[in-house]
Amino acid sequence: MSVSTDQFQDRMLSLGLARVSEAAALESAKLIGRGDEKAADQAAVNAMREQLNMLDIAGVVVIGEGERDEAPMLFIGEEVGTGKGPGVDIALDPLEGTTLTAKDMPNALTVIAMGPRGSMLHAPDVYMDKLAIGPGYAPNTVTMEMSVKERVTALAKAKGCPVEDITVCVLERPRHEKTIEEIRETGAAIRLITDGDVAGVMHCAEAAITGIDMYMGEGGAPEGVLAAAALKCMGGQMYGRLLFRNDDERGRAAKAGITDLNKIYTRDEMVTQDVIFAATGVTDGSILHGVRREAGFQTTETILMRSKTGSVRRISYRNPVS
Repeated sequence: MSVSTDQFQDRMLSLGLARVSEAAALESAKLIGRGDEKAADQAAVNAMREQLNMLDIAGVVVIGEGERDEAPMLFIGEEVGTGKGPGVDIALDPLEGTTLTAKDMPNALTVIAMGPRGSMLHAPDVYMDKLAIGPGYAPNTVTMEMSVKERVTALAKAKGCPVEDITVCVLERPRHEKTIEEIRETGAAIRLITDGDVAGVMHCAEAAITGIDMYMGEGGAPEGVLAAAALKCMGGQMYGRLLFRNDDERGRAAKAGITDLNKIYTRDEMVTQDVIFAATGVTDGSILHGVRREAGFQTTETILMRSKTGSVRRISYRNPVS
């Protein structure tokens, strides 16, 4: 697919992006509570790919379902769209929270971001140590170099509140036991989540609604880039450092063009240009309502954002079903 010289028209493409996430949510919602993670994910992948191929873009998936040999569709490097529009990078998670969907648990989302070609970090499928806070704070209020206790204390000082009023979101994993212990020693509260750290980071941007002030911990690097795209639109600070467990993972980084394996990426280094971002609720959550079924209708709720203008739209879409 040749790269078009057309400019990235984020305003014109944003509604199309919402349709992509809506379609994926509607299809995966059919498998809520069915106990089949793979089927739910595949339903979302199929729907997302079909809708993407209707858009007038020359798109390349830079954050996707995995390498070509691991994912039959929406793999990293896959070309999508009609090929007639601007060249764009696409980062997506067709179903963030496959387990949440299979078990009918909160905060499953379909997530996609789009920006001009070359605008997003081509993060390999490894872990990333992440740290995020919401908007309204001075730069470097918290940093990766700080200890866990220093981060919590610094944020409380910047917010002008006791440490006890800070809530930190952390993925509930054995690898985070020490982090959780250190947070609790400060007196801060912890919101543990079982899956879905894109939503976890997004919670920080709407602390007054979600009650979450900070996100920290290790999760997937691809999800880190998606979360950075969301915060670029919503406001907030984020840092990420890639983690490598073996030579295979270091090889993946080299393949993605990453040479500094110890680099700490800021939000704007993970997403370097203006992007658009859409997420649709699959199951009910603290950010979005899930897909709702009524007699003859299905209703979705989507958050659609543009970093260029800082606009945040919440779209309710009612779709008749036979």
